Amino acid sequence: MRKILFASSEVHPLMKTGGLADVSASLPIALRQKGQDVRIILPAYRQCLEALSDIRTVATVKLDGFHLPIEILQSTLPDSDVTLWLLHSPQHFDRDGGAYGPNQGGDWEDNAARFALFSRAIAALAMDQVGLDWKPDILHCNDWQTGLAPALIADLPKRPATVFTIHNLAYQGLYPQAAFDALDLPTSLWHSDGLEFYDMLSFMKGGLIYSDHITTVSPTYADEICTYEYGYGLEGLLSERAKEGRLSGILNGIDNDEWNPKTDAAINKKYSAKTVLDKRENKVAIQRYFSLPEKEDTLVLGLISRLVAQKGVDLSLDAITQLLEAGENIQLVCLGSGEKSYEQDLRVLRARYPDKIGVNIGYNEALAHQIEAGADVFLMPSRFEPCGLNQLYSLRYGTLPIVRSTGGLADSVVDAYGDNLKDGLATGFKFDAATAEALEESLQRAISLFQRPRIWRKMVLTAMEQNFSWEKSSQFYLRLYDSL
Repeated sequence: MRKILFASSEVHPLMKTGGLADVSASLPIALRQKGQDVRIILPAYRQCLEALSDIRTVATVKLDGFHLPIEILQSTLPDSDVTLWLLHSPQHFDRDGGAYGPNQGGDWEDNAARFALFSRAIAALAMDQVGLDWKPDILHCNDWQTGLAPALIADLPKRPATVFTIHNLAYQGLYPQAAFDALDLPTSLWHSDGLEFYDMLSFMKGGLIYSDHITTVSPTYADEICTYEYGYGLEGLLSERAKEGRLSGILNGIDNDEWNPKTDAAINKKYSAKTVLDKRENKVAIQRYFSLPEKEDTLVLGLISRLVAQKGVDLSLDAITQLLEAGENIQLVCLGSGEKSYEQDLRVLRARYPDKIGVNIGYNEALAHQIEAGADVFLMPSRFEPCGLNQLYSLRYGTLPIVRSTGGLADSVVDAYGDNLKDGLATGFKFDAATAEALEESLQRAISLFQRPRIWRKMVLTAMEQNFSWEKSSQFYLRLYDSL
């Protein structure tokens, strides 16, 4: 049994802004089920304190860079037996809003101080300096919010081995040098081979430079971030770490209990590969929900996404508009929020085609499950996608993904083309160029195959047979921990 401290700024169902939260719950649970002593450290956001009923204070500690003592609270991750520690500093985390900013958007002005304190707490726990009599063998940090922790313990004797996972390199935690000075960080960390990044403080670099091993959330993304297009100025550093054998990609898994059409209480009609015809009732339910004509022969496209350029929302809007203008028999149901211009574009499209477009601005977990069950295909034309989870959920529900061939999308979807289709291996549709024209071509292929029910049914069943549970992915992490 290994002792593993898993550090993350968000964990489902307590705080979630994206896939990081799902991974930060599912992977520790999978490791715990394999007999590992894994414990999660998470900021004590107000939402967490309100959601958890059994919380007790287990330690009080004074950390550098902040004048007041902070508390370590202990609870259990819901629906598991994984120990959960919460960093309780009301001045930093007990506030209305999200993990990184107010509900109306933007970032909290004190994010550098908030997550520097979080990293210091992680480091103190990792070195058993808070009086809990528990020291991990492995410290596993995730994304920039935890990036300072590996740097703070790098030179300490008898420290745990450190793993740093990049979930999205686009978000690096960059702040002016004045923030570095104000945070009272060790001056020895301020240099080009440390936290300094073009005269800025980079939280991300702390994880990349000082961790014993770096992982990303898919093999293809591990290659992509070593290139100029995807490296955000860090491609040289990442290439060097790859050459040292200290960068690898492990595809995320999904929670097969939460995302299971056979047992999903959020969908209209439960189904499995053996009863896949029952999926039709979910299609009717989603058409009814969005007040669309209930037509079985209409191809229903699902889109659940942050409405931002990374997700290729503009490509979806342009391609679907072209298909609707050409009179194609399709419908789009969309759930998401993000940039106001994209939200408005969706509203305009719905106004133009009220019998073809359904839009829900915001997020609704139950509705997300119903869309996954009710749509025929799922749109995910991301410009980049470190891993992606919705395409994995879609495969599980027999909803064929249409994806751009990047990151984890490239690694998890088999294109319905040539021998893949002939040999019964296809699970979705892929395209290369980040253009509306390339997406439209894939949509046309889907429309054509949808009119051939026997082939479509075979693809649906093949998709549902895929196994992207954490069972396999967690084994890769265990082997990595062994190697360290």
